Amino acid sequence: MAVINTGSHPKALWPGVRAFFGATYDAQPKIWSKIFETVQSEKNYEEGVATQSFGLAVKKPEGQAVSYDSHNQEWTRRSTHDTYGLGYVVTEEELEDNLYEAKSFNRSKLLAISMGETKEIVHANVLNRGFTNTFTGGDGVELFSAAHPTAVGNQSNLLAVAADFSELALEDMLIQMQDNKNSRGLRFPLTGKKLVVRHELEFEVNRVLKSTLRSGTANNDINALKSMGMLPDGYVVWHYLTDPDAWFVLTNAPNGLLSFQRRKMTFKQDNDFDTSNAKAKATERYVPDWNDWRGVYGTPGA
Repeated sequence: MAVINTGSHPKALWPGVRAFFGATYDAQPKIWSKIFETVQSEKNYEEGVATQSFGLAVKKPEGQAVSYDSHNQEWTRRSTHDTYGLGYVVTEEELEDNLYEAKSFNRSKLLAISMGETKEIVHANVLNRGFTNTFTGGDGVELFSAAHPTAVGNQSNLLAVAADFSELALEDMLIQMQDNKNSRGLRFPLTGKKLVVRHELEFEVNRVLKSTLRSGTANNDINALKSMGMLPDGYVVWHYLTDPDAWFVLTNAPNGLLSFQRRKMTFKQDNDFDTSNAKAKATERYVPDWNDWRGVYGTPGA
């Protein structure tokens, strides 16, 4: 177990240090909550159950009985909470002799920064692993797949032809969303709500979404994406995405990307009787997951 002692920061035992730096910078905004729907939980796990609708109506011949359909449960997705935590131990002597503890060593703040960074990474991994078939959802395939099984055949939330971000590629994805069907084949056109990208794409995204005319052409065409009010929630830049070419669009389908929050972060302190060492820790319980793949479309880029 790591212990912070008088040798950890020897300069903190003597006056004259102007500043200790490198551990903290300006706080970064919380991004995961702009991408995941937050769900408060009071249980060890949460379950989402996919269910079918009725199919199409059947023509009833005169004098004959009407047709009857079934209403069935499909797959179940269980999301079990994980506990994340970090702490530190400081010797009694370090606390007594550290001349800068109150001014520069706000270690509880450092814990909060580490916990916040961890939460961003854990949530971003849902998208980062979304193209990997070893991380599957309740239907047995990865989040972004052309083979989501349904009662009427496979369906896709993967851009039909993988492409780097562009005006045309974004339009193709939005068109593909409008061809969405439920598990029985009934049409439920989806609309794009928000674009999610890494910071490498931010400048191009801004040009494509906010230009009055079409971006990057000499034609005097209107920017159809802007004039039609596509992506009403704009875009969000997420530095924790690992693939600079991948990009994603959140849709209006419910129960897509979900963040189940079991317990918010708590900070506790105590002292060891034998050593008089001070101990502190921060813990939090949550699990990010996805239920309905229709809640987000994506592509890994070309």
